[in-house]
Amino acid sequence: MKNITLNVEGMSCGHCKAAVNGALEEIEGVNSVDVNLDTGKVEVSYDEAKVEEAKLKDAIEEQGYDVA
Repeated sequence: MKNITLNVEGMSCGHCKAAVNGALEEIEGVNSVDVNLDTGKVEVSYDEAKVEEAKLKDAIEEQGYDVA
């Protein structure tokens, strides 16, 4: 398992948190997701043999948020 922290811009409410969390949890290989609205950080634990970091970023951006 690999752990990364992504800086996500534009999240401001519970719906934002749920959208990002849900999009990431749908990806095969993602083990856990922790979205922190206060810091704008999303911690993801995933199996790098099943999913690439770029796919995680794409999933967040598809929800309308920017990954710094």
